[in-house]
Amino acid sequence: MKRTIKDLVNLKGKVVLLRVDFNVPIDKSGRILDSTRIVEALPTIRYLIEHEAKVVVMSHLGRPNGYEINKSLWQISLFLMSKLKCKTYFVNDCVGEEVKERIRTMENGNVLLLENLRFNEGETTCDMNFAKKIASLGDIFVMDAFGVAHRKHASTYGVARILPNAIGFLVEKEAQVLDQVLTNPKRPFVAILGGAKVEGKIKAIETLVEKCDTLLIGGAMAYTFLVASGIAVGHSMLESDAVVIAERILKEAANKGKKIVLPIDHIAYREGDKKQRLIKTDRLIEDMVGCDIGPKTIALFEKEISKAGEILWNGPLGMYEEKKFQKGTTQIAKTVALSPAYSVVGGGDSVNAVNKSGFANKIDYLSTGGGATLKYIESGSLPCLDVIQEKLI
Repeated sequence: MKRTIKDLVNLKGKVVLLRVDFNVPIDKSGRILDSTRIVEALPTIRYLIEHEAKVVVMSHLGRPNGYEINKSLWQISLFLMSKLKCKTYFVNDCVGEEVKERIRTMENGNVLLLENLRFNEGETTCDMNFAKKIASLGDIFVMDAFGVAHRKHASTYGVARILPNAIGFLVEKEAQVLDQVLTNPKRPFVAILGGAKVEGKIKAIETLVEKCDTLLIGGAMAYTFLVASGIAVGHSMLESDAVVIAERILKEAANKGKKIVLPIDHIAYREGDKKQRLIKTDRLIEDMVGCDIGPKTIALFEKEISKAGEILWNGPLGMYEEKKFQKGTTQIAKTVALSPAYSVVGGGDSVNAVNKSGFANKIDYLSTGGGATLKYIESGSLPCLDVIQEKLI
């Protein structure tokens, strides 16, 4: 059992380096489109404030190539200031003498947000020299960035190897919820998977086939499974190298008596004219491109969801980035929210769809993890949690 911030003593005056995941969608005007990840980190921040620590908040935003003004965390700092009662500051760097001086002059119980960690290339390569520079800023490291806990980066994995550490409330809750879903789900257990890639999710899919009763597959990955079932998909997004893997998964599911449900109709267009068409699966041929699940598939998925005792959903069911192909994901979001089943939804687009549906408050748990959730499903832990110290009993 990992040490949590409640196991830390004498926090008054200590500099706590708090790694959060503030990688949220922001429009061109700097407006935050979905603040879920920031809001979910607030309990940990407030706990540290109440215990009079100097709270140094660290995060990344996007995948910048060096400094990019539209990826600066100053936009996030304005939102954070509006949510906290203490003095909250921003500094336009994440290491160096200026940062150290700002921390030195901070009062206990106040917050300093550092600039985007990924402006430094040493972050994503887990450069230990960069990690040491970050670690030199503080006394204690707290990991509360579940969304990136599967990536060995300098600020998540490197710093934790240097400083005394613990997990925050968000990471603790994420792990508890996923452990419950995977070890003792309410039956029938229905999993919904979307998104693009099959190959990077093989172990997670295999684990879900083992654990769940029914697996609903949408999004681009569905076309790989359709081809594995002997069905043509036209020019829809396809992972040719993963077809054999999908065939194996379908066979394993059949052998275990588990149900895998694939789309039976699609919102599609013909390459060249972009006119939307409603197409049955067996008509998705030649130059047709499937972009969303159709109404019959929505009804089919809803029928399975209505039987569920527990639901785990990760990934959009169509090209959610385009408004005209959001209907399937949005409708399933509403259905999951209104279901009496215990529901856990993870992944940026899935959570965004639930929030847009207006029924987010009816979801039992909105996870801040996408890829991290799938990696946790695979192994029951994550690299950046493995490095956190164990609780003293």
